[in-house]
Amino acid sequence: MARQTPLYAAHQKLKGRLVDFAGWEMPVQYSGLIEEHQAVRTAAGLFDVSHMGEVEFKGKGAVDEANRLITNDLARCADGQAVYAGLLNENGGFVDDIVAYRFSPEHIFICVNASNADKDFQWMSSNAKAVKPVNRSNDFAQIAVQGPKAAGIVQRLTSAKLEAIGVYRFTQGQVAKVDCIISRTGYTGEDGFELYCPPKDAERLWFALLEEGQRDGILPCGLGARDSLRTEMKYALYGNDIDDVHTPLEAGLSWIVKLDKPDFVGKAALERQKAAGVPRKLVGFELTESGIPRAHYPIFKDGQKVGEVTSGTMGPSVKKAIGIGYVPSALSSEGATFHVEIRGRPVAARVVKTPFYRKP
Repeated sequence: MARQTPLYAAHQKLKGRLVDFAGWEMPVQYSGLIEEHQAVRTAAGLFDVSHMGEVEFKGKGAVDEANRLITNDLARCADGQAVYAGLLNENGGFVDDIVAYRFSPEHIFICVNASNADKDFQWMSSNAKAVKPVNRSNDFAQIAVQGPKAAGIVQRLTSAKLEAIGVYRFTQGQVAKVDCIISRTGYTGEDGFELYCPPKDAERLWFALLEEGQRDGILPCGLGARDSLRTEMKYALYGNDIDDVHTPLEAGLSWIVKLDKPDFVGKAALERQKAAGVPRKLVGFELTESGIPRAHYPIFKDGQKVGEVTSGTMGPSVKKAIGIGYVPSALSSEGATFHVEIRGRPVAARVVKTPFYRKP
C-alpha cells in the first residue's frame, strides 16, 4: 500500500489527482499540468516534496565522513551552504543524486530521493566509518515554493532576511510561525525555497503559503508540472536520466565531481573513464518533425540503434517537443542529428544547447 505524506489530507481538500509515485500517494496535478507549469514560470507554485528522505551526520568528523561518500566537496563550503552531488557505487554509477547541507563541520544534513531513501541510508551506513548516519526522514515534511514571486510570498511570512540567502544557501527560522530550515534550492529552474518543517505543522504551513500567495497567483502543483519544469532545464531525474550504470561524466554532471578531493566512493572509476574517454553522453534534443519523445523510445542513426530517450515532453514554456537521452559521444555535439522511433515511426531530431528554457 502506498504511503501518505503529512499533506495527504490537504491534497484531498484541494481535489488533487493522486497517483502512486515511488511508493507514495502523490498529486500528479490539481488544475492542470500546463496551468501549474506556467504559474511556476510567471508567478509561484507550491509543491509537496515530503516524500523525499533526510539523513544526518552529527559529531566530530561529520564533514569528513560525509565528504568521503559524495562527489562534491563539503570542505570547500561555508556553514549555511548546500551542494548538489552524487552518491556513487565503485563503478562510478549513481546510487543517487542528493543535496548536502553544511550546518557546521560537525553537522551535515543530506536530502535524498524518495524512491532511494532506504537504499541510500543502508549504503551510507555500510560505507561510513567514524560517524554513522541517522535516518531523519520521518522527522521532516518538505514544501517547495517556486517561481519569480516565491521569495516575496515567503518573505511576508518570515522575519528571516531572505535577500541575504543566496542560491544554494540556507538558514533556520519561522515561516508562518512554523520552525523551518529555509533553503534557497529547487528543481524547477526558477527562484524559490524548499522549507523543511515538522510533519505536524506541514498542513498549517501549506495553507498559510497558499493564502499569502493568492494575490500573486500561486497554485498548488503536482508531479506533472514538476517533471515538465525540470525537463525544460535538463535537470536529471534519478531512475530516468541517471542510474547505477551511468556515471556523472556521461550525464554531463562533471561539475558536481571534485576529482581533486583526497577520496570518495567511485573516484577511481571516474578517473579511469576520464582517461579512457567517455563513451556516451546525455544530450538534450528537439524533434524537427511532429511527435513527442517519451522515456525508453529508441534512438537510431543510419538504421542502427545507438541510444534511448530517458525523458521527453512537449515543453509548455518552449512550445517544442524536447527530450533527453544517451547517445554515443560522437553524436553528442550541438547540431548532431538522429531519429527517435515513435510508435514504429522514425522522427527526425537534433541535438541542441541546454537548458531548453532560458528566462526572458
